[in-house]
Amino acid sequence: MQLAKRIPWEYFDAEFSQHYAHTGRPAKPICLMVGLSILKHLENLSDERVVQLWVQNPYYQAFCGEVEFQWTFPCDPTDLIYFRQRIGTEGIEKIFAASIVIHGDNAKETEVCIDTTVQEKAITFPADAKLYRKIIVHCLKLARANSIQLRRTYAKEIKQRKLECRFAGHPKNRTKARKAVKRLKTIAGRLVREIERKIPAEVLQATASSFALFLRALQQKRDDKQKIYSLHEPHVYCMSKGKEHKKYEFGTKASITVTRDSKIIVGALAFDSNQYDGHTLPEVLLQLKRLMNYEPAAALCDRGYKGKQKINNTQILRPHSKAKEVTQKVQELMRKRFRKRAGIEPVIGHLKSDHRLNRNYLKGFAGDQINVLMAAAAFNLTA
Repeated sequence: MQLAKRIPWEYFDAEFSQHYAHTGRPAKPICLMVGLSILKHLENLSDERVVQLWVQNPYYQAFCGEVEFQWTFPCDPTDLIYFRQRIGTEGIEKIFAASIVIHGDNAKETEVCIDTTVQEKAITFPADAKLYRKIIVHCLKLARANSIQLRRTYAKEIKQRKLECRFAGHPKNRTKARKAVKRLKTIAGRLVREIERKIPAEVLQATASSFALFLRALQQKRDDKQKIYSLHEPHVYCMSKGKEHKKYEFGTKASITVTRDSKIIVGALAFDSNQYDGHTLPEVLLQLKRLMNYEPAAALCDRGYKGKQKINNTQILRPHSKAKEVTQKVQELMRKRFRKRAGIEPVIGHLKSDHRLNRNYLKGFAGDQINVLMAAAAFNLTA
């Protein structure tokens, strides 16, 4: 109830009303949709679950602007998807900006801490055999939908080759599994080429992007860049962060910026390519200027941000070995600064464990941007 009094609901009504028409069936109140979107990340819930709990919880209802207890569902869970698509990344960024503004001057410190993390996508661990089987399934669906008579569907053989791919790491199964993967690739290529020949021209034109994706997946080599790891999320890339328990993570890189002392998140950004950390800084600082109209005097980063010493009016500070000309007093000051910088690590941990940053279920790169912004907004609202 205290949080509901601090959030500027009138601001959201004024900003998002332009996305709605005034004809036809009345839309759900903007206050309700924004409230449900915030509650989803505050409580780490799915779209379906937050709608179910809204009916049971009077505090959820009061938070979303109700004055009397309601006994029916506020909306269909898919309405939250349409709302996110309606306002887009720019609208979600306004919600994030509002979560910063409610902290007042505490959010405008002269020094900020910046770090990156991986926002994993909701895809299975990619393997060649799995990717080829998915291409085969897509091709068979296209053939059935367009009544295409295939020379052979390979149904029985695909099932057998799938079984042979199990336990591929075992020395006794390695050769058999390698041959099975090669055969699945051959079958996938045959089906793609046959359907391309037989499918109607207008359907081929409509599905050209899908066939281009299939061909990319079939032609890619082990050492290629920009590989396809998932057919339904082709923008996902692989990152190796050196973790012993998780050597590779598949998703997008996310940059988090927090104030040095108050630990309020003032910047949250997803990147559509696996950039070097130091190359992300100009875009990160540009977001700070766009959202809060200020430039920090210093940005505290780890050693992964080697490169520029200064960007515009912001000095980039990194840990480094002690120089001879540096006095003991300056060395102690830098040590205190970088101890403060280490405080961003538990912030990222809370974003992942409490606010849905650990695994992103939203579609496409726009979903990556929305998820990281809403996770950061939820963290600010609980601070």
